[in-house]
Amino acid sequence: MEFQITKKAKNVAFGLMGLGTLLTIIGVVLSASDHHFFTRLMASGLISGFFFFALGLGALFFLALKYATESGWYAAIKRVIEAVAGFLPIGMIVLGLVLLVITINDGAHIYSWMDPKVKAHDELVRHKAAYLNPIFFWIRTIVYFTTYFLFWRGFKKRSLEEDSVGGTALHFKNYKRGALFLVFFAVFSSTSAWDWIMSIDVHWFSTLFGWYTFAGMWCSTMVVLVLTTLYLKKLGHLSNVNNSHIHDLGKWTFATSFLWSYLWFSQFMLIWYANIGEEVVYFQTRIAEFKLLYFGMFIINFAFPMLILMSRDAKRNAGILVFVGLTILMGHWLDVYIMVSAGSLGANAKLGALEIGMALLMAGTFIYVVLRNLSKAPLTPVNHPFLDESNHHEI
Repeated sequence: MEFQITKKAKNVAFGLMGLGTLLTIIGVVLSASDHHFFTRLMASGLISGFFFFALGLGALFFLALKYATESGWYAAIKRVIEAVAGFLPIGMIVLGLVLLVITINDGAHIYSWMDPKVKAHDELVRHKAAYLNPIFFWIRTIVYFTTYFLFWRGFKKRSLEEDSVGGTALHFKNYKRGALFLVFFAVFSSTSAWDWIMSIDVHWFSTLFGWYTFAGMWCSTMVVLVLTTLYLKKLGHLSNVNNSHIHDLGKWTFATSFLWSYLWFSQFMLIWYANIGEEVVYFQTRIAEFKLLYFGMFIINFAFPMLILMSRDAKRNAGILVFVGLTILMGHWLDVYIMVSAGSLGANAKLGALEIGMALLMAGTFIYVVLRNLSKAPLTPVNHPFLDESNHHEI
């Protein structure tokens, strides 16, 4: 049975888009006279643009990882992963437009290294100019987008072709392409995080930042895969997906939450212990201006999975997974909000209608695109060589 978007699902997606648009307009009206309005507007676009782009990219990474490791259990949910990865082109357009507007406006006080006035008076910015300059920044961004798009399109094309052709030739081609993608991703996942997020705090850097950003993206993606799979199961689809598949998705969510928490603590503890002025300034701003959100976000993203998802039964319980998953998604969106807003606006940052509106607008768009992707192909990849193994998956 093929999936068709229900009227209720469309109403939810369009409702979120409408509510998000309304809140964004209200936020614009309320803050238009603010001296920092444009910076706040662009920061809001960057926060939600990057967050939802990262969900698509995280799904593409997970798909490539499953190909490269020749995992068998995931075959029954392969189309779910592909549908989430299918948001990538939309995510690239949104994020690319935000970055373009920021660049045209000399960094919009978000990327201070793009501002000629800052560069003229800041020796450190001049020292980093060989890497941090608008031309090279866009060369790298275009390379990231092009690489991700080509791999995504190739995986999608071969997956659909496999449904009609069968055999193992296409599978082994995906196996090789998956391994190749991981090579590119190992570099690009860090350098893009440096370019788009870490360079906001141009005077600061962390060797763990790329991994930290990647871990947050991976964990958020696993939550989306869990929620989407449970939604399809509730509608009577994915009959070959059993509790063991759900358990595995729950374990991935649990594990990536701990990975993110470990990296958060490692980055924080080492910088706090060394107490070097150039390094601690990053955390001084976040603790001084965002103390409740900053540590609250950490507690949400660490304690909730640890306390609630520890047991085997919890990882198989749809209600628990949905509750914890939505909470984690909110927590990781707040993580991106703090990364961007603290560096660009500092004490002038606000979490209001503008930021929430853009997040809801992007969430509605994301939901609709993913559901539309699910309706364009059979939910079960009928000729996947590991489908039988996946159908009998038991742990």
